[in-house]
Amino acid sequence: MVSSVPSPEPPSAGPASPAEPQPGTPAEVQAPGAALPGAGVPDAFGRLWTPHRLAYIQAGGVPAGPGAHEGCPFCIAPTLTDEEGLIVARGELVYAVMNLYPYNSGHVLICPYRHLADYTDLTAAETVEFSDYTKRTIAALRAVSGPHGFNLGMNLGTVAGAGVAAHLHQHVVPRWGGDTNFMPVIGRTRVLPQLVADARKLIADAWPS
Repeated sequence: MVSSVPSPEPPSAGPASPAEPQPGTPAEVQAPGAALPGAGVPDAFGRLWTPHRLAYIQAGGVPAGPGAHEGCPFCIAPTLTDEEGLIVARGELVYAVMNLYPYNSGHVLICPYRHLADYTDLTAAETVEFSDYTKRTIAALRAVSGPHGFNLGMNLGTVAGAGVAAHLHQHVVPRWGGDTNFMPVIGRTRVLPQLVADARKLIADAWPS
């Protein structure tokens, strides 16, 4: 005769003890009353703090109209101090300014002082200085942060993606290997490790004379 050992009783299917938190459950749900919500107990959300973008939001983002005195940020910036206007360098006919809504840290814009919309409207002298300031921006960025490459370009017209179509500006965007990952591609979020004002000072200090 073969005897068999009875199987142990299955564990109770009743509710778990409140003293035994379930895995994956937020701490404030595991033990109600142990901490007030928002009192330093972490939740399941990540946060990216970008305080420099508040200035862009408060400024309204784009001009109220097409004229030079109708809210154009590229006409207003040169009237401020370098720190207030985020000016990197001032030439006779053009200037370099930080982008308030950068694609990458160190995103600089080259703008003519004159309020004009099209690249073909630049005079010969403006075109020369416009190109020279683009070269100086690249040199300063290489000295400051050693990017592996750059995106240079102008969006002429709203249909081409210009945020401020009424005032010509050229983008100089430093790029590094691996700087495009799932955050901007899937998460639609740009992670910027440096405040715009701090980047402005570094680039201005490294500006080629």
